[in-house]
Amino acid sequence: MTAFPHGLQDHWAVLSPILAIRTEQEYDLALRRLNDLLDEVGDDEEHPLYTLLDTLGTLVHAYEEQHHPMPESSGSEILRLLIAEHGLSLSDLPEIGTPAVVSRLLRGEREFNLRQIRALSKRFHVSPAVFL
Repeated sequence: MTAFPHGLQDHWAVLSPILAIRTEQEYDLALRRLNDLLDEVGDDEEHPLYTLLDTLGTLVHAYEEQHHPMPESSGSEILRLLIAEHGLSLSDLPEIGTPAVVSRLLRGEREFNLRQIRALSKRFHVSPAVFL
């Protein structure tokens, strides 16, 4: 007697390749599948494929944590990257202060305050946590 339903082995033979992420090639394929699922399912928790989306997302995250860890970055490093990415100058960020204030933030001489974090989060469409 087994704890698994009859026929599971046949179904697993079909599902296993979708959920296996052991190589970069399988990771790339999993990312494409995850994006396709996101397009179809979105955030509809009632969708029949939602649990597959959730499971595949968890597996992709685990693979990334092990094989592509994100380096720790300070808020000032993130802001520096965003400024360069968007081709901005220090004076293009009046919502966080004068160019002198922005310069001090970038050098790490000054901490971001809550107002600045909210403004940057809104402007660049990122989580406020990246500036903490």
